[in-house]
Amino acid sequence: MLASLVLLLGLPLALAAEPPTCAPLIPVTFNNATVPGILGQWVYIGGASKYKPHLAELEAVKHAVFSFSPGSHEDELNATETMRVNETCVTKNTTKIHIFRHNSTLVHVDDQVSSMAELIQSDKDLFILKHLNNNFLSLSLSARTPNVSKEHLEEFKAHLHCLGFGEEEIFFTSEKEACPLPGEKTGEGSAEQQLE
Repeated sequence: MLASLVLLLGLPLALAAEPPTCAPLIPVTFNNATVPGILGQWVYIGGASKYKPHLAELEAVKHAVFSFSPGSHEDELNATETMRVNETCVTKNTTKIHIFRHNSTLVHVDDQVSSMAELIQSDKDLFILKHLNNNFLSLSLSARTPNVSKEHLEEFKAHLHCLGFGEEEIFFTSEKEACPLPGEKTGEGSAEQQLE
């Protein structure tokens, strides 16, 4: 009897110790108000992938900045990317992003290779993508500035934890590794982002 009572009294404590329920990743509904909200410059902060061949690519990207501008029709965006891949700075001008409003996806077309992602609802200054390629889960975080608040970074890390990503599958970039943007003079003075 005493053992049953101890077990029952301990049950609420055990239930309270359960991890909180993970919030679902809800895609943005693309409409005439949301599409203009993603135009402009974004700084890639980090990403994670369950697709093993993609991990080497994530690790190689030390810093990246991309921007969206209107394309030739309302559901097309032009994208320009500047990134440091290991020790090399690379700029890609005007790749295309196609917006599919019916299923809330973005499709990036580059050299006849396409990749698909859902933009996840979050703060207006965050750009969280759930990548939908190869049936392996991938998630990335970009922001309007390289200085992401601790709360936003913790929110992203919580999503990664809830989705079962291990530390070896998660890679963050560093503002110290930034490449000069096209037309920008090279110089010192970049702010360092603390990601720990």
